[in-house]
Amino acid sequence: MQSKNETAVRDRLLTVIALVALGAALKATYSVTMPIAFAAVVLAAIWPLKRWLERWIPAWASYIVSLLVLACLFVAFLAAVYVSAGQLVAAITARSAEFQDAEEVLTRVAARLGMPSPGDLGATRLIGLAGALASHVFRVATYSGFIALLVALGLPEISRLRHHVFGDVEDQTRRELREALSAISGQVRRYFATTAATSLLTGLASALWALATGLDLALVWGLLNFLLNFVPVIGNIIGIIPPSLYALVQFHDPAMAAIVFVGFTALQLVISNVVFPLFAGRQLSLSPLVVVLAMSFWGWLWGVAGALIAVPLTAATTIVCRQFERTEWLARLLSA
Repeated sequence: MQSKNETAVRDRLLTVIALVALGAALKATYSVTMPIAFAAVVLAAIWPLKRWLERWIPAWASYIVSLLVLACLFVAFLAAVYVSAGQLVAAITARSAEFQDAEEVLTRVAARLGMPSPGDLGATRLIGLAGALASHVFRVATYSGFIALLVALGLPEISRLRHHVFGDVEDQTRRELREALSAISGQVRRYFATTAATSLLTGLASALWALATGLDLALVWGLLNFLLNFVPVIGNIIGIIPPSLYALVQFHDPAMAAIVFVGFTALQLVISNVVFPLFAGRQLSLSPLVVVLAMSFWGWLWGVAGALIAVPLTAATTIVCRQFERTEWLARLLSA
């Protein structure tokens, strides 16, 4: 007969095995499970707005207004990307000759250090980058359209599902389900608020650093870093490289370009790896280390999309695990 400790160890091992199997299944079914999870996160964020609007306007009107709010946010995001990218491309095109000179300087420096040549920094590089982005447009558009369809169809269904689910369970279970769902929705909203706040901080800090160093297009660098901060890891890297290369062309001084590079790198590292995990951990009751590990794990599992929703998914997992005795230890492990 097994002792209580042996049973606990066995249950924990079985939980770990189940989680590993679940992770493998999620990775294999990326094309289906990722859009569903992303849409669920969006629904959890927008649902409280719809319920609040229903106090003042009919349900059908609150549905339309909620979708319009999401659409406006998405269009504003795309417009900001278009404006900032357009100004950046125009500035680089106007300085094409200077970019050619900078390429020659970097080539000489790389040769002295025994490193490979950085290659073209001007129009050819921009064309290659545009081609790489264009090759992913169809895929991104497909997933975005699928997620938008799930959100549009799922928003009016939440009330019906809540009625059917809660109507078939006991009072105690109903209360626990409501508490869990309310907690998950609250965690998602707090996550988006924290992300928006840290992105704004990143944008302001980047613009101020550009102004302090005399770098042109300070507002563009600030806006780009604000937008890119919503894309974990990849966005942080992209936010560093363009202003550093532009600094080399503008100042014609590798030392000044290095100062700009170090400043932008320090801002990204501090805000993304210290400030964001700290505030996200406090708002979501997660350990800052867990926040970093969660972004790494979900990013590996589902790429950029996984990293975008890594924190709310982990917070939701913690809340669900807390509801069951066998997984309560995992919730304690993830919690701050």
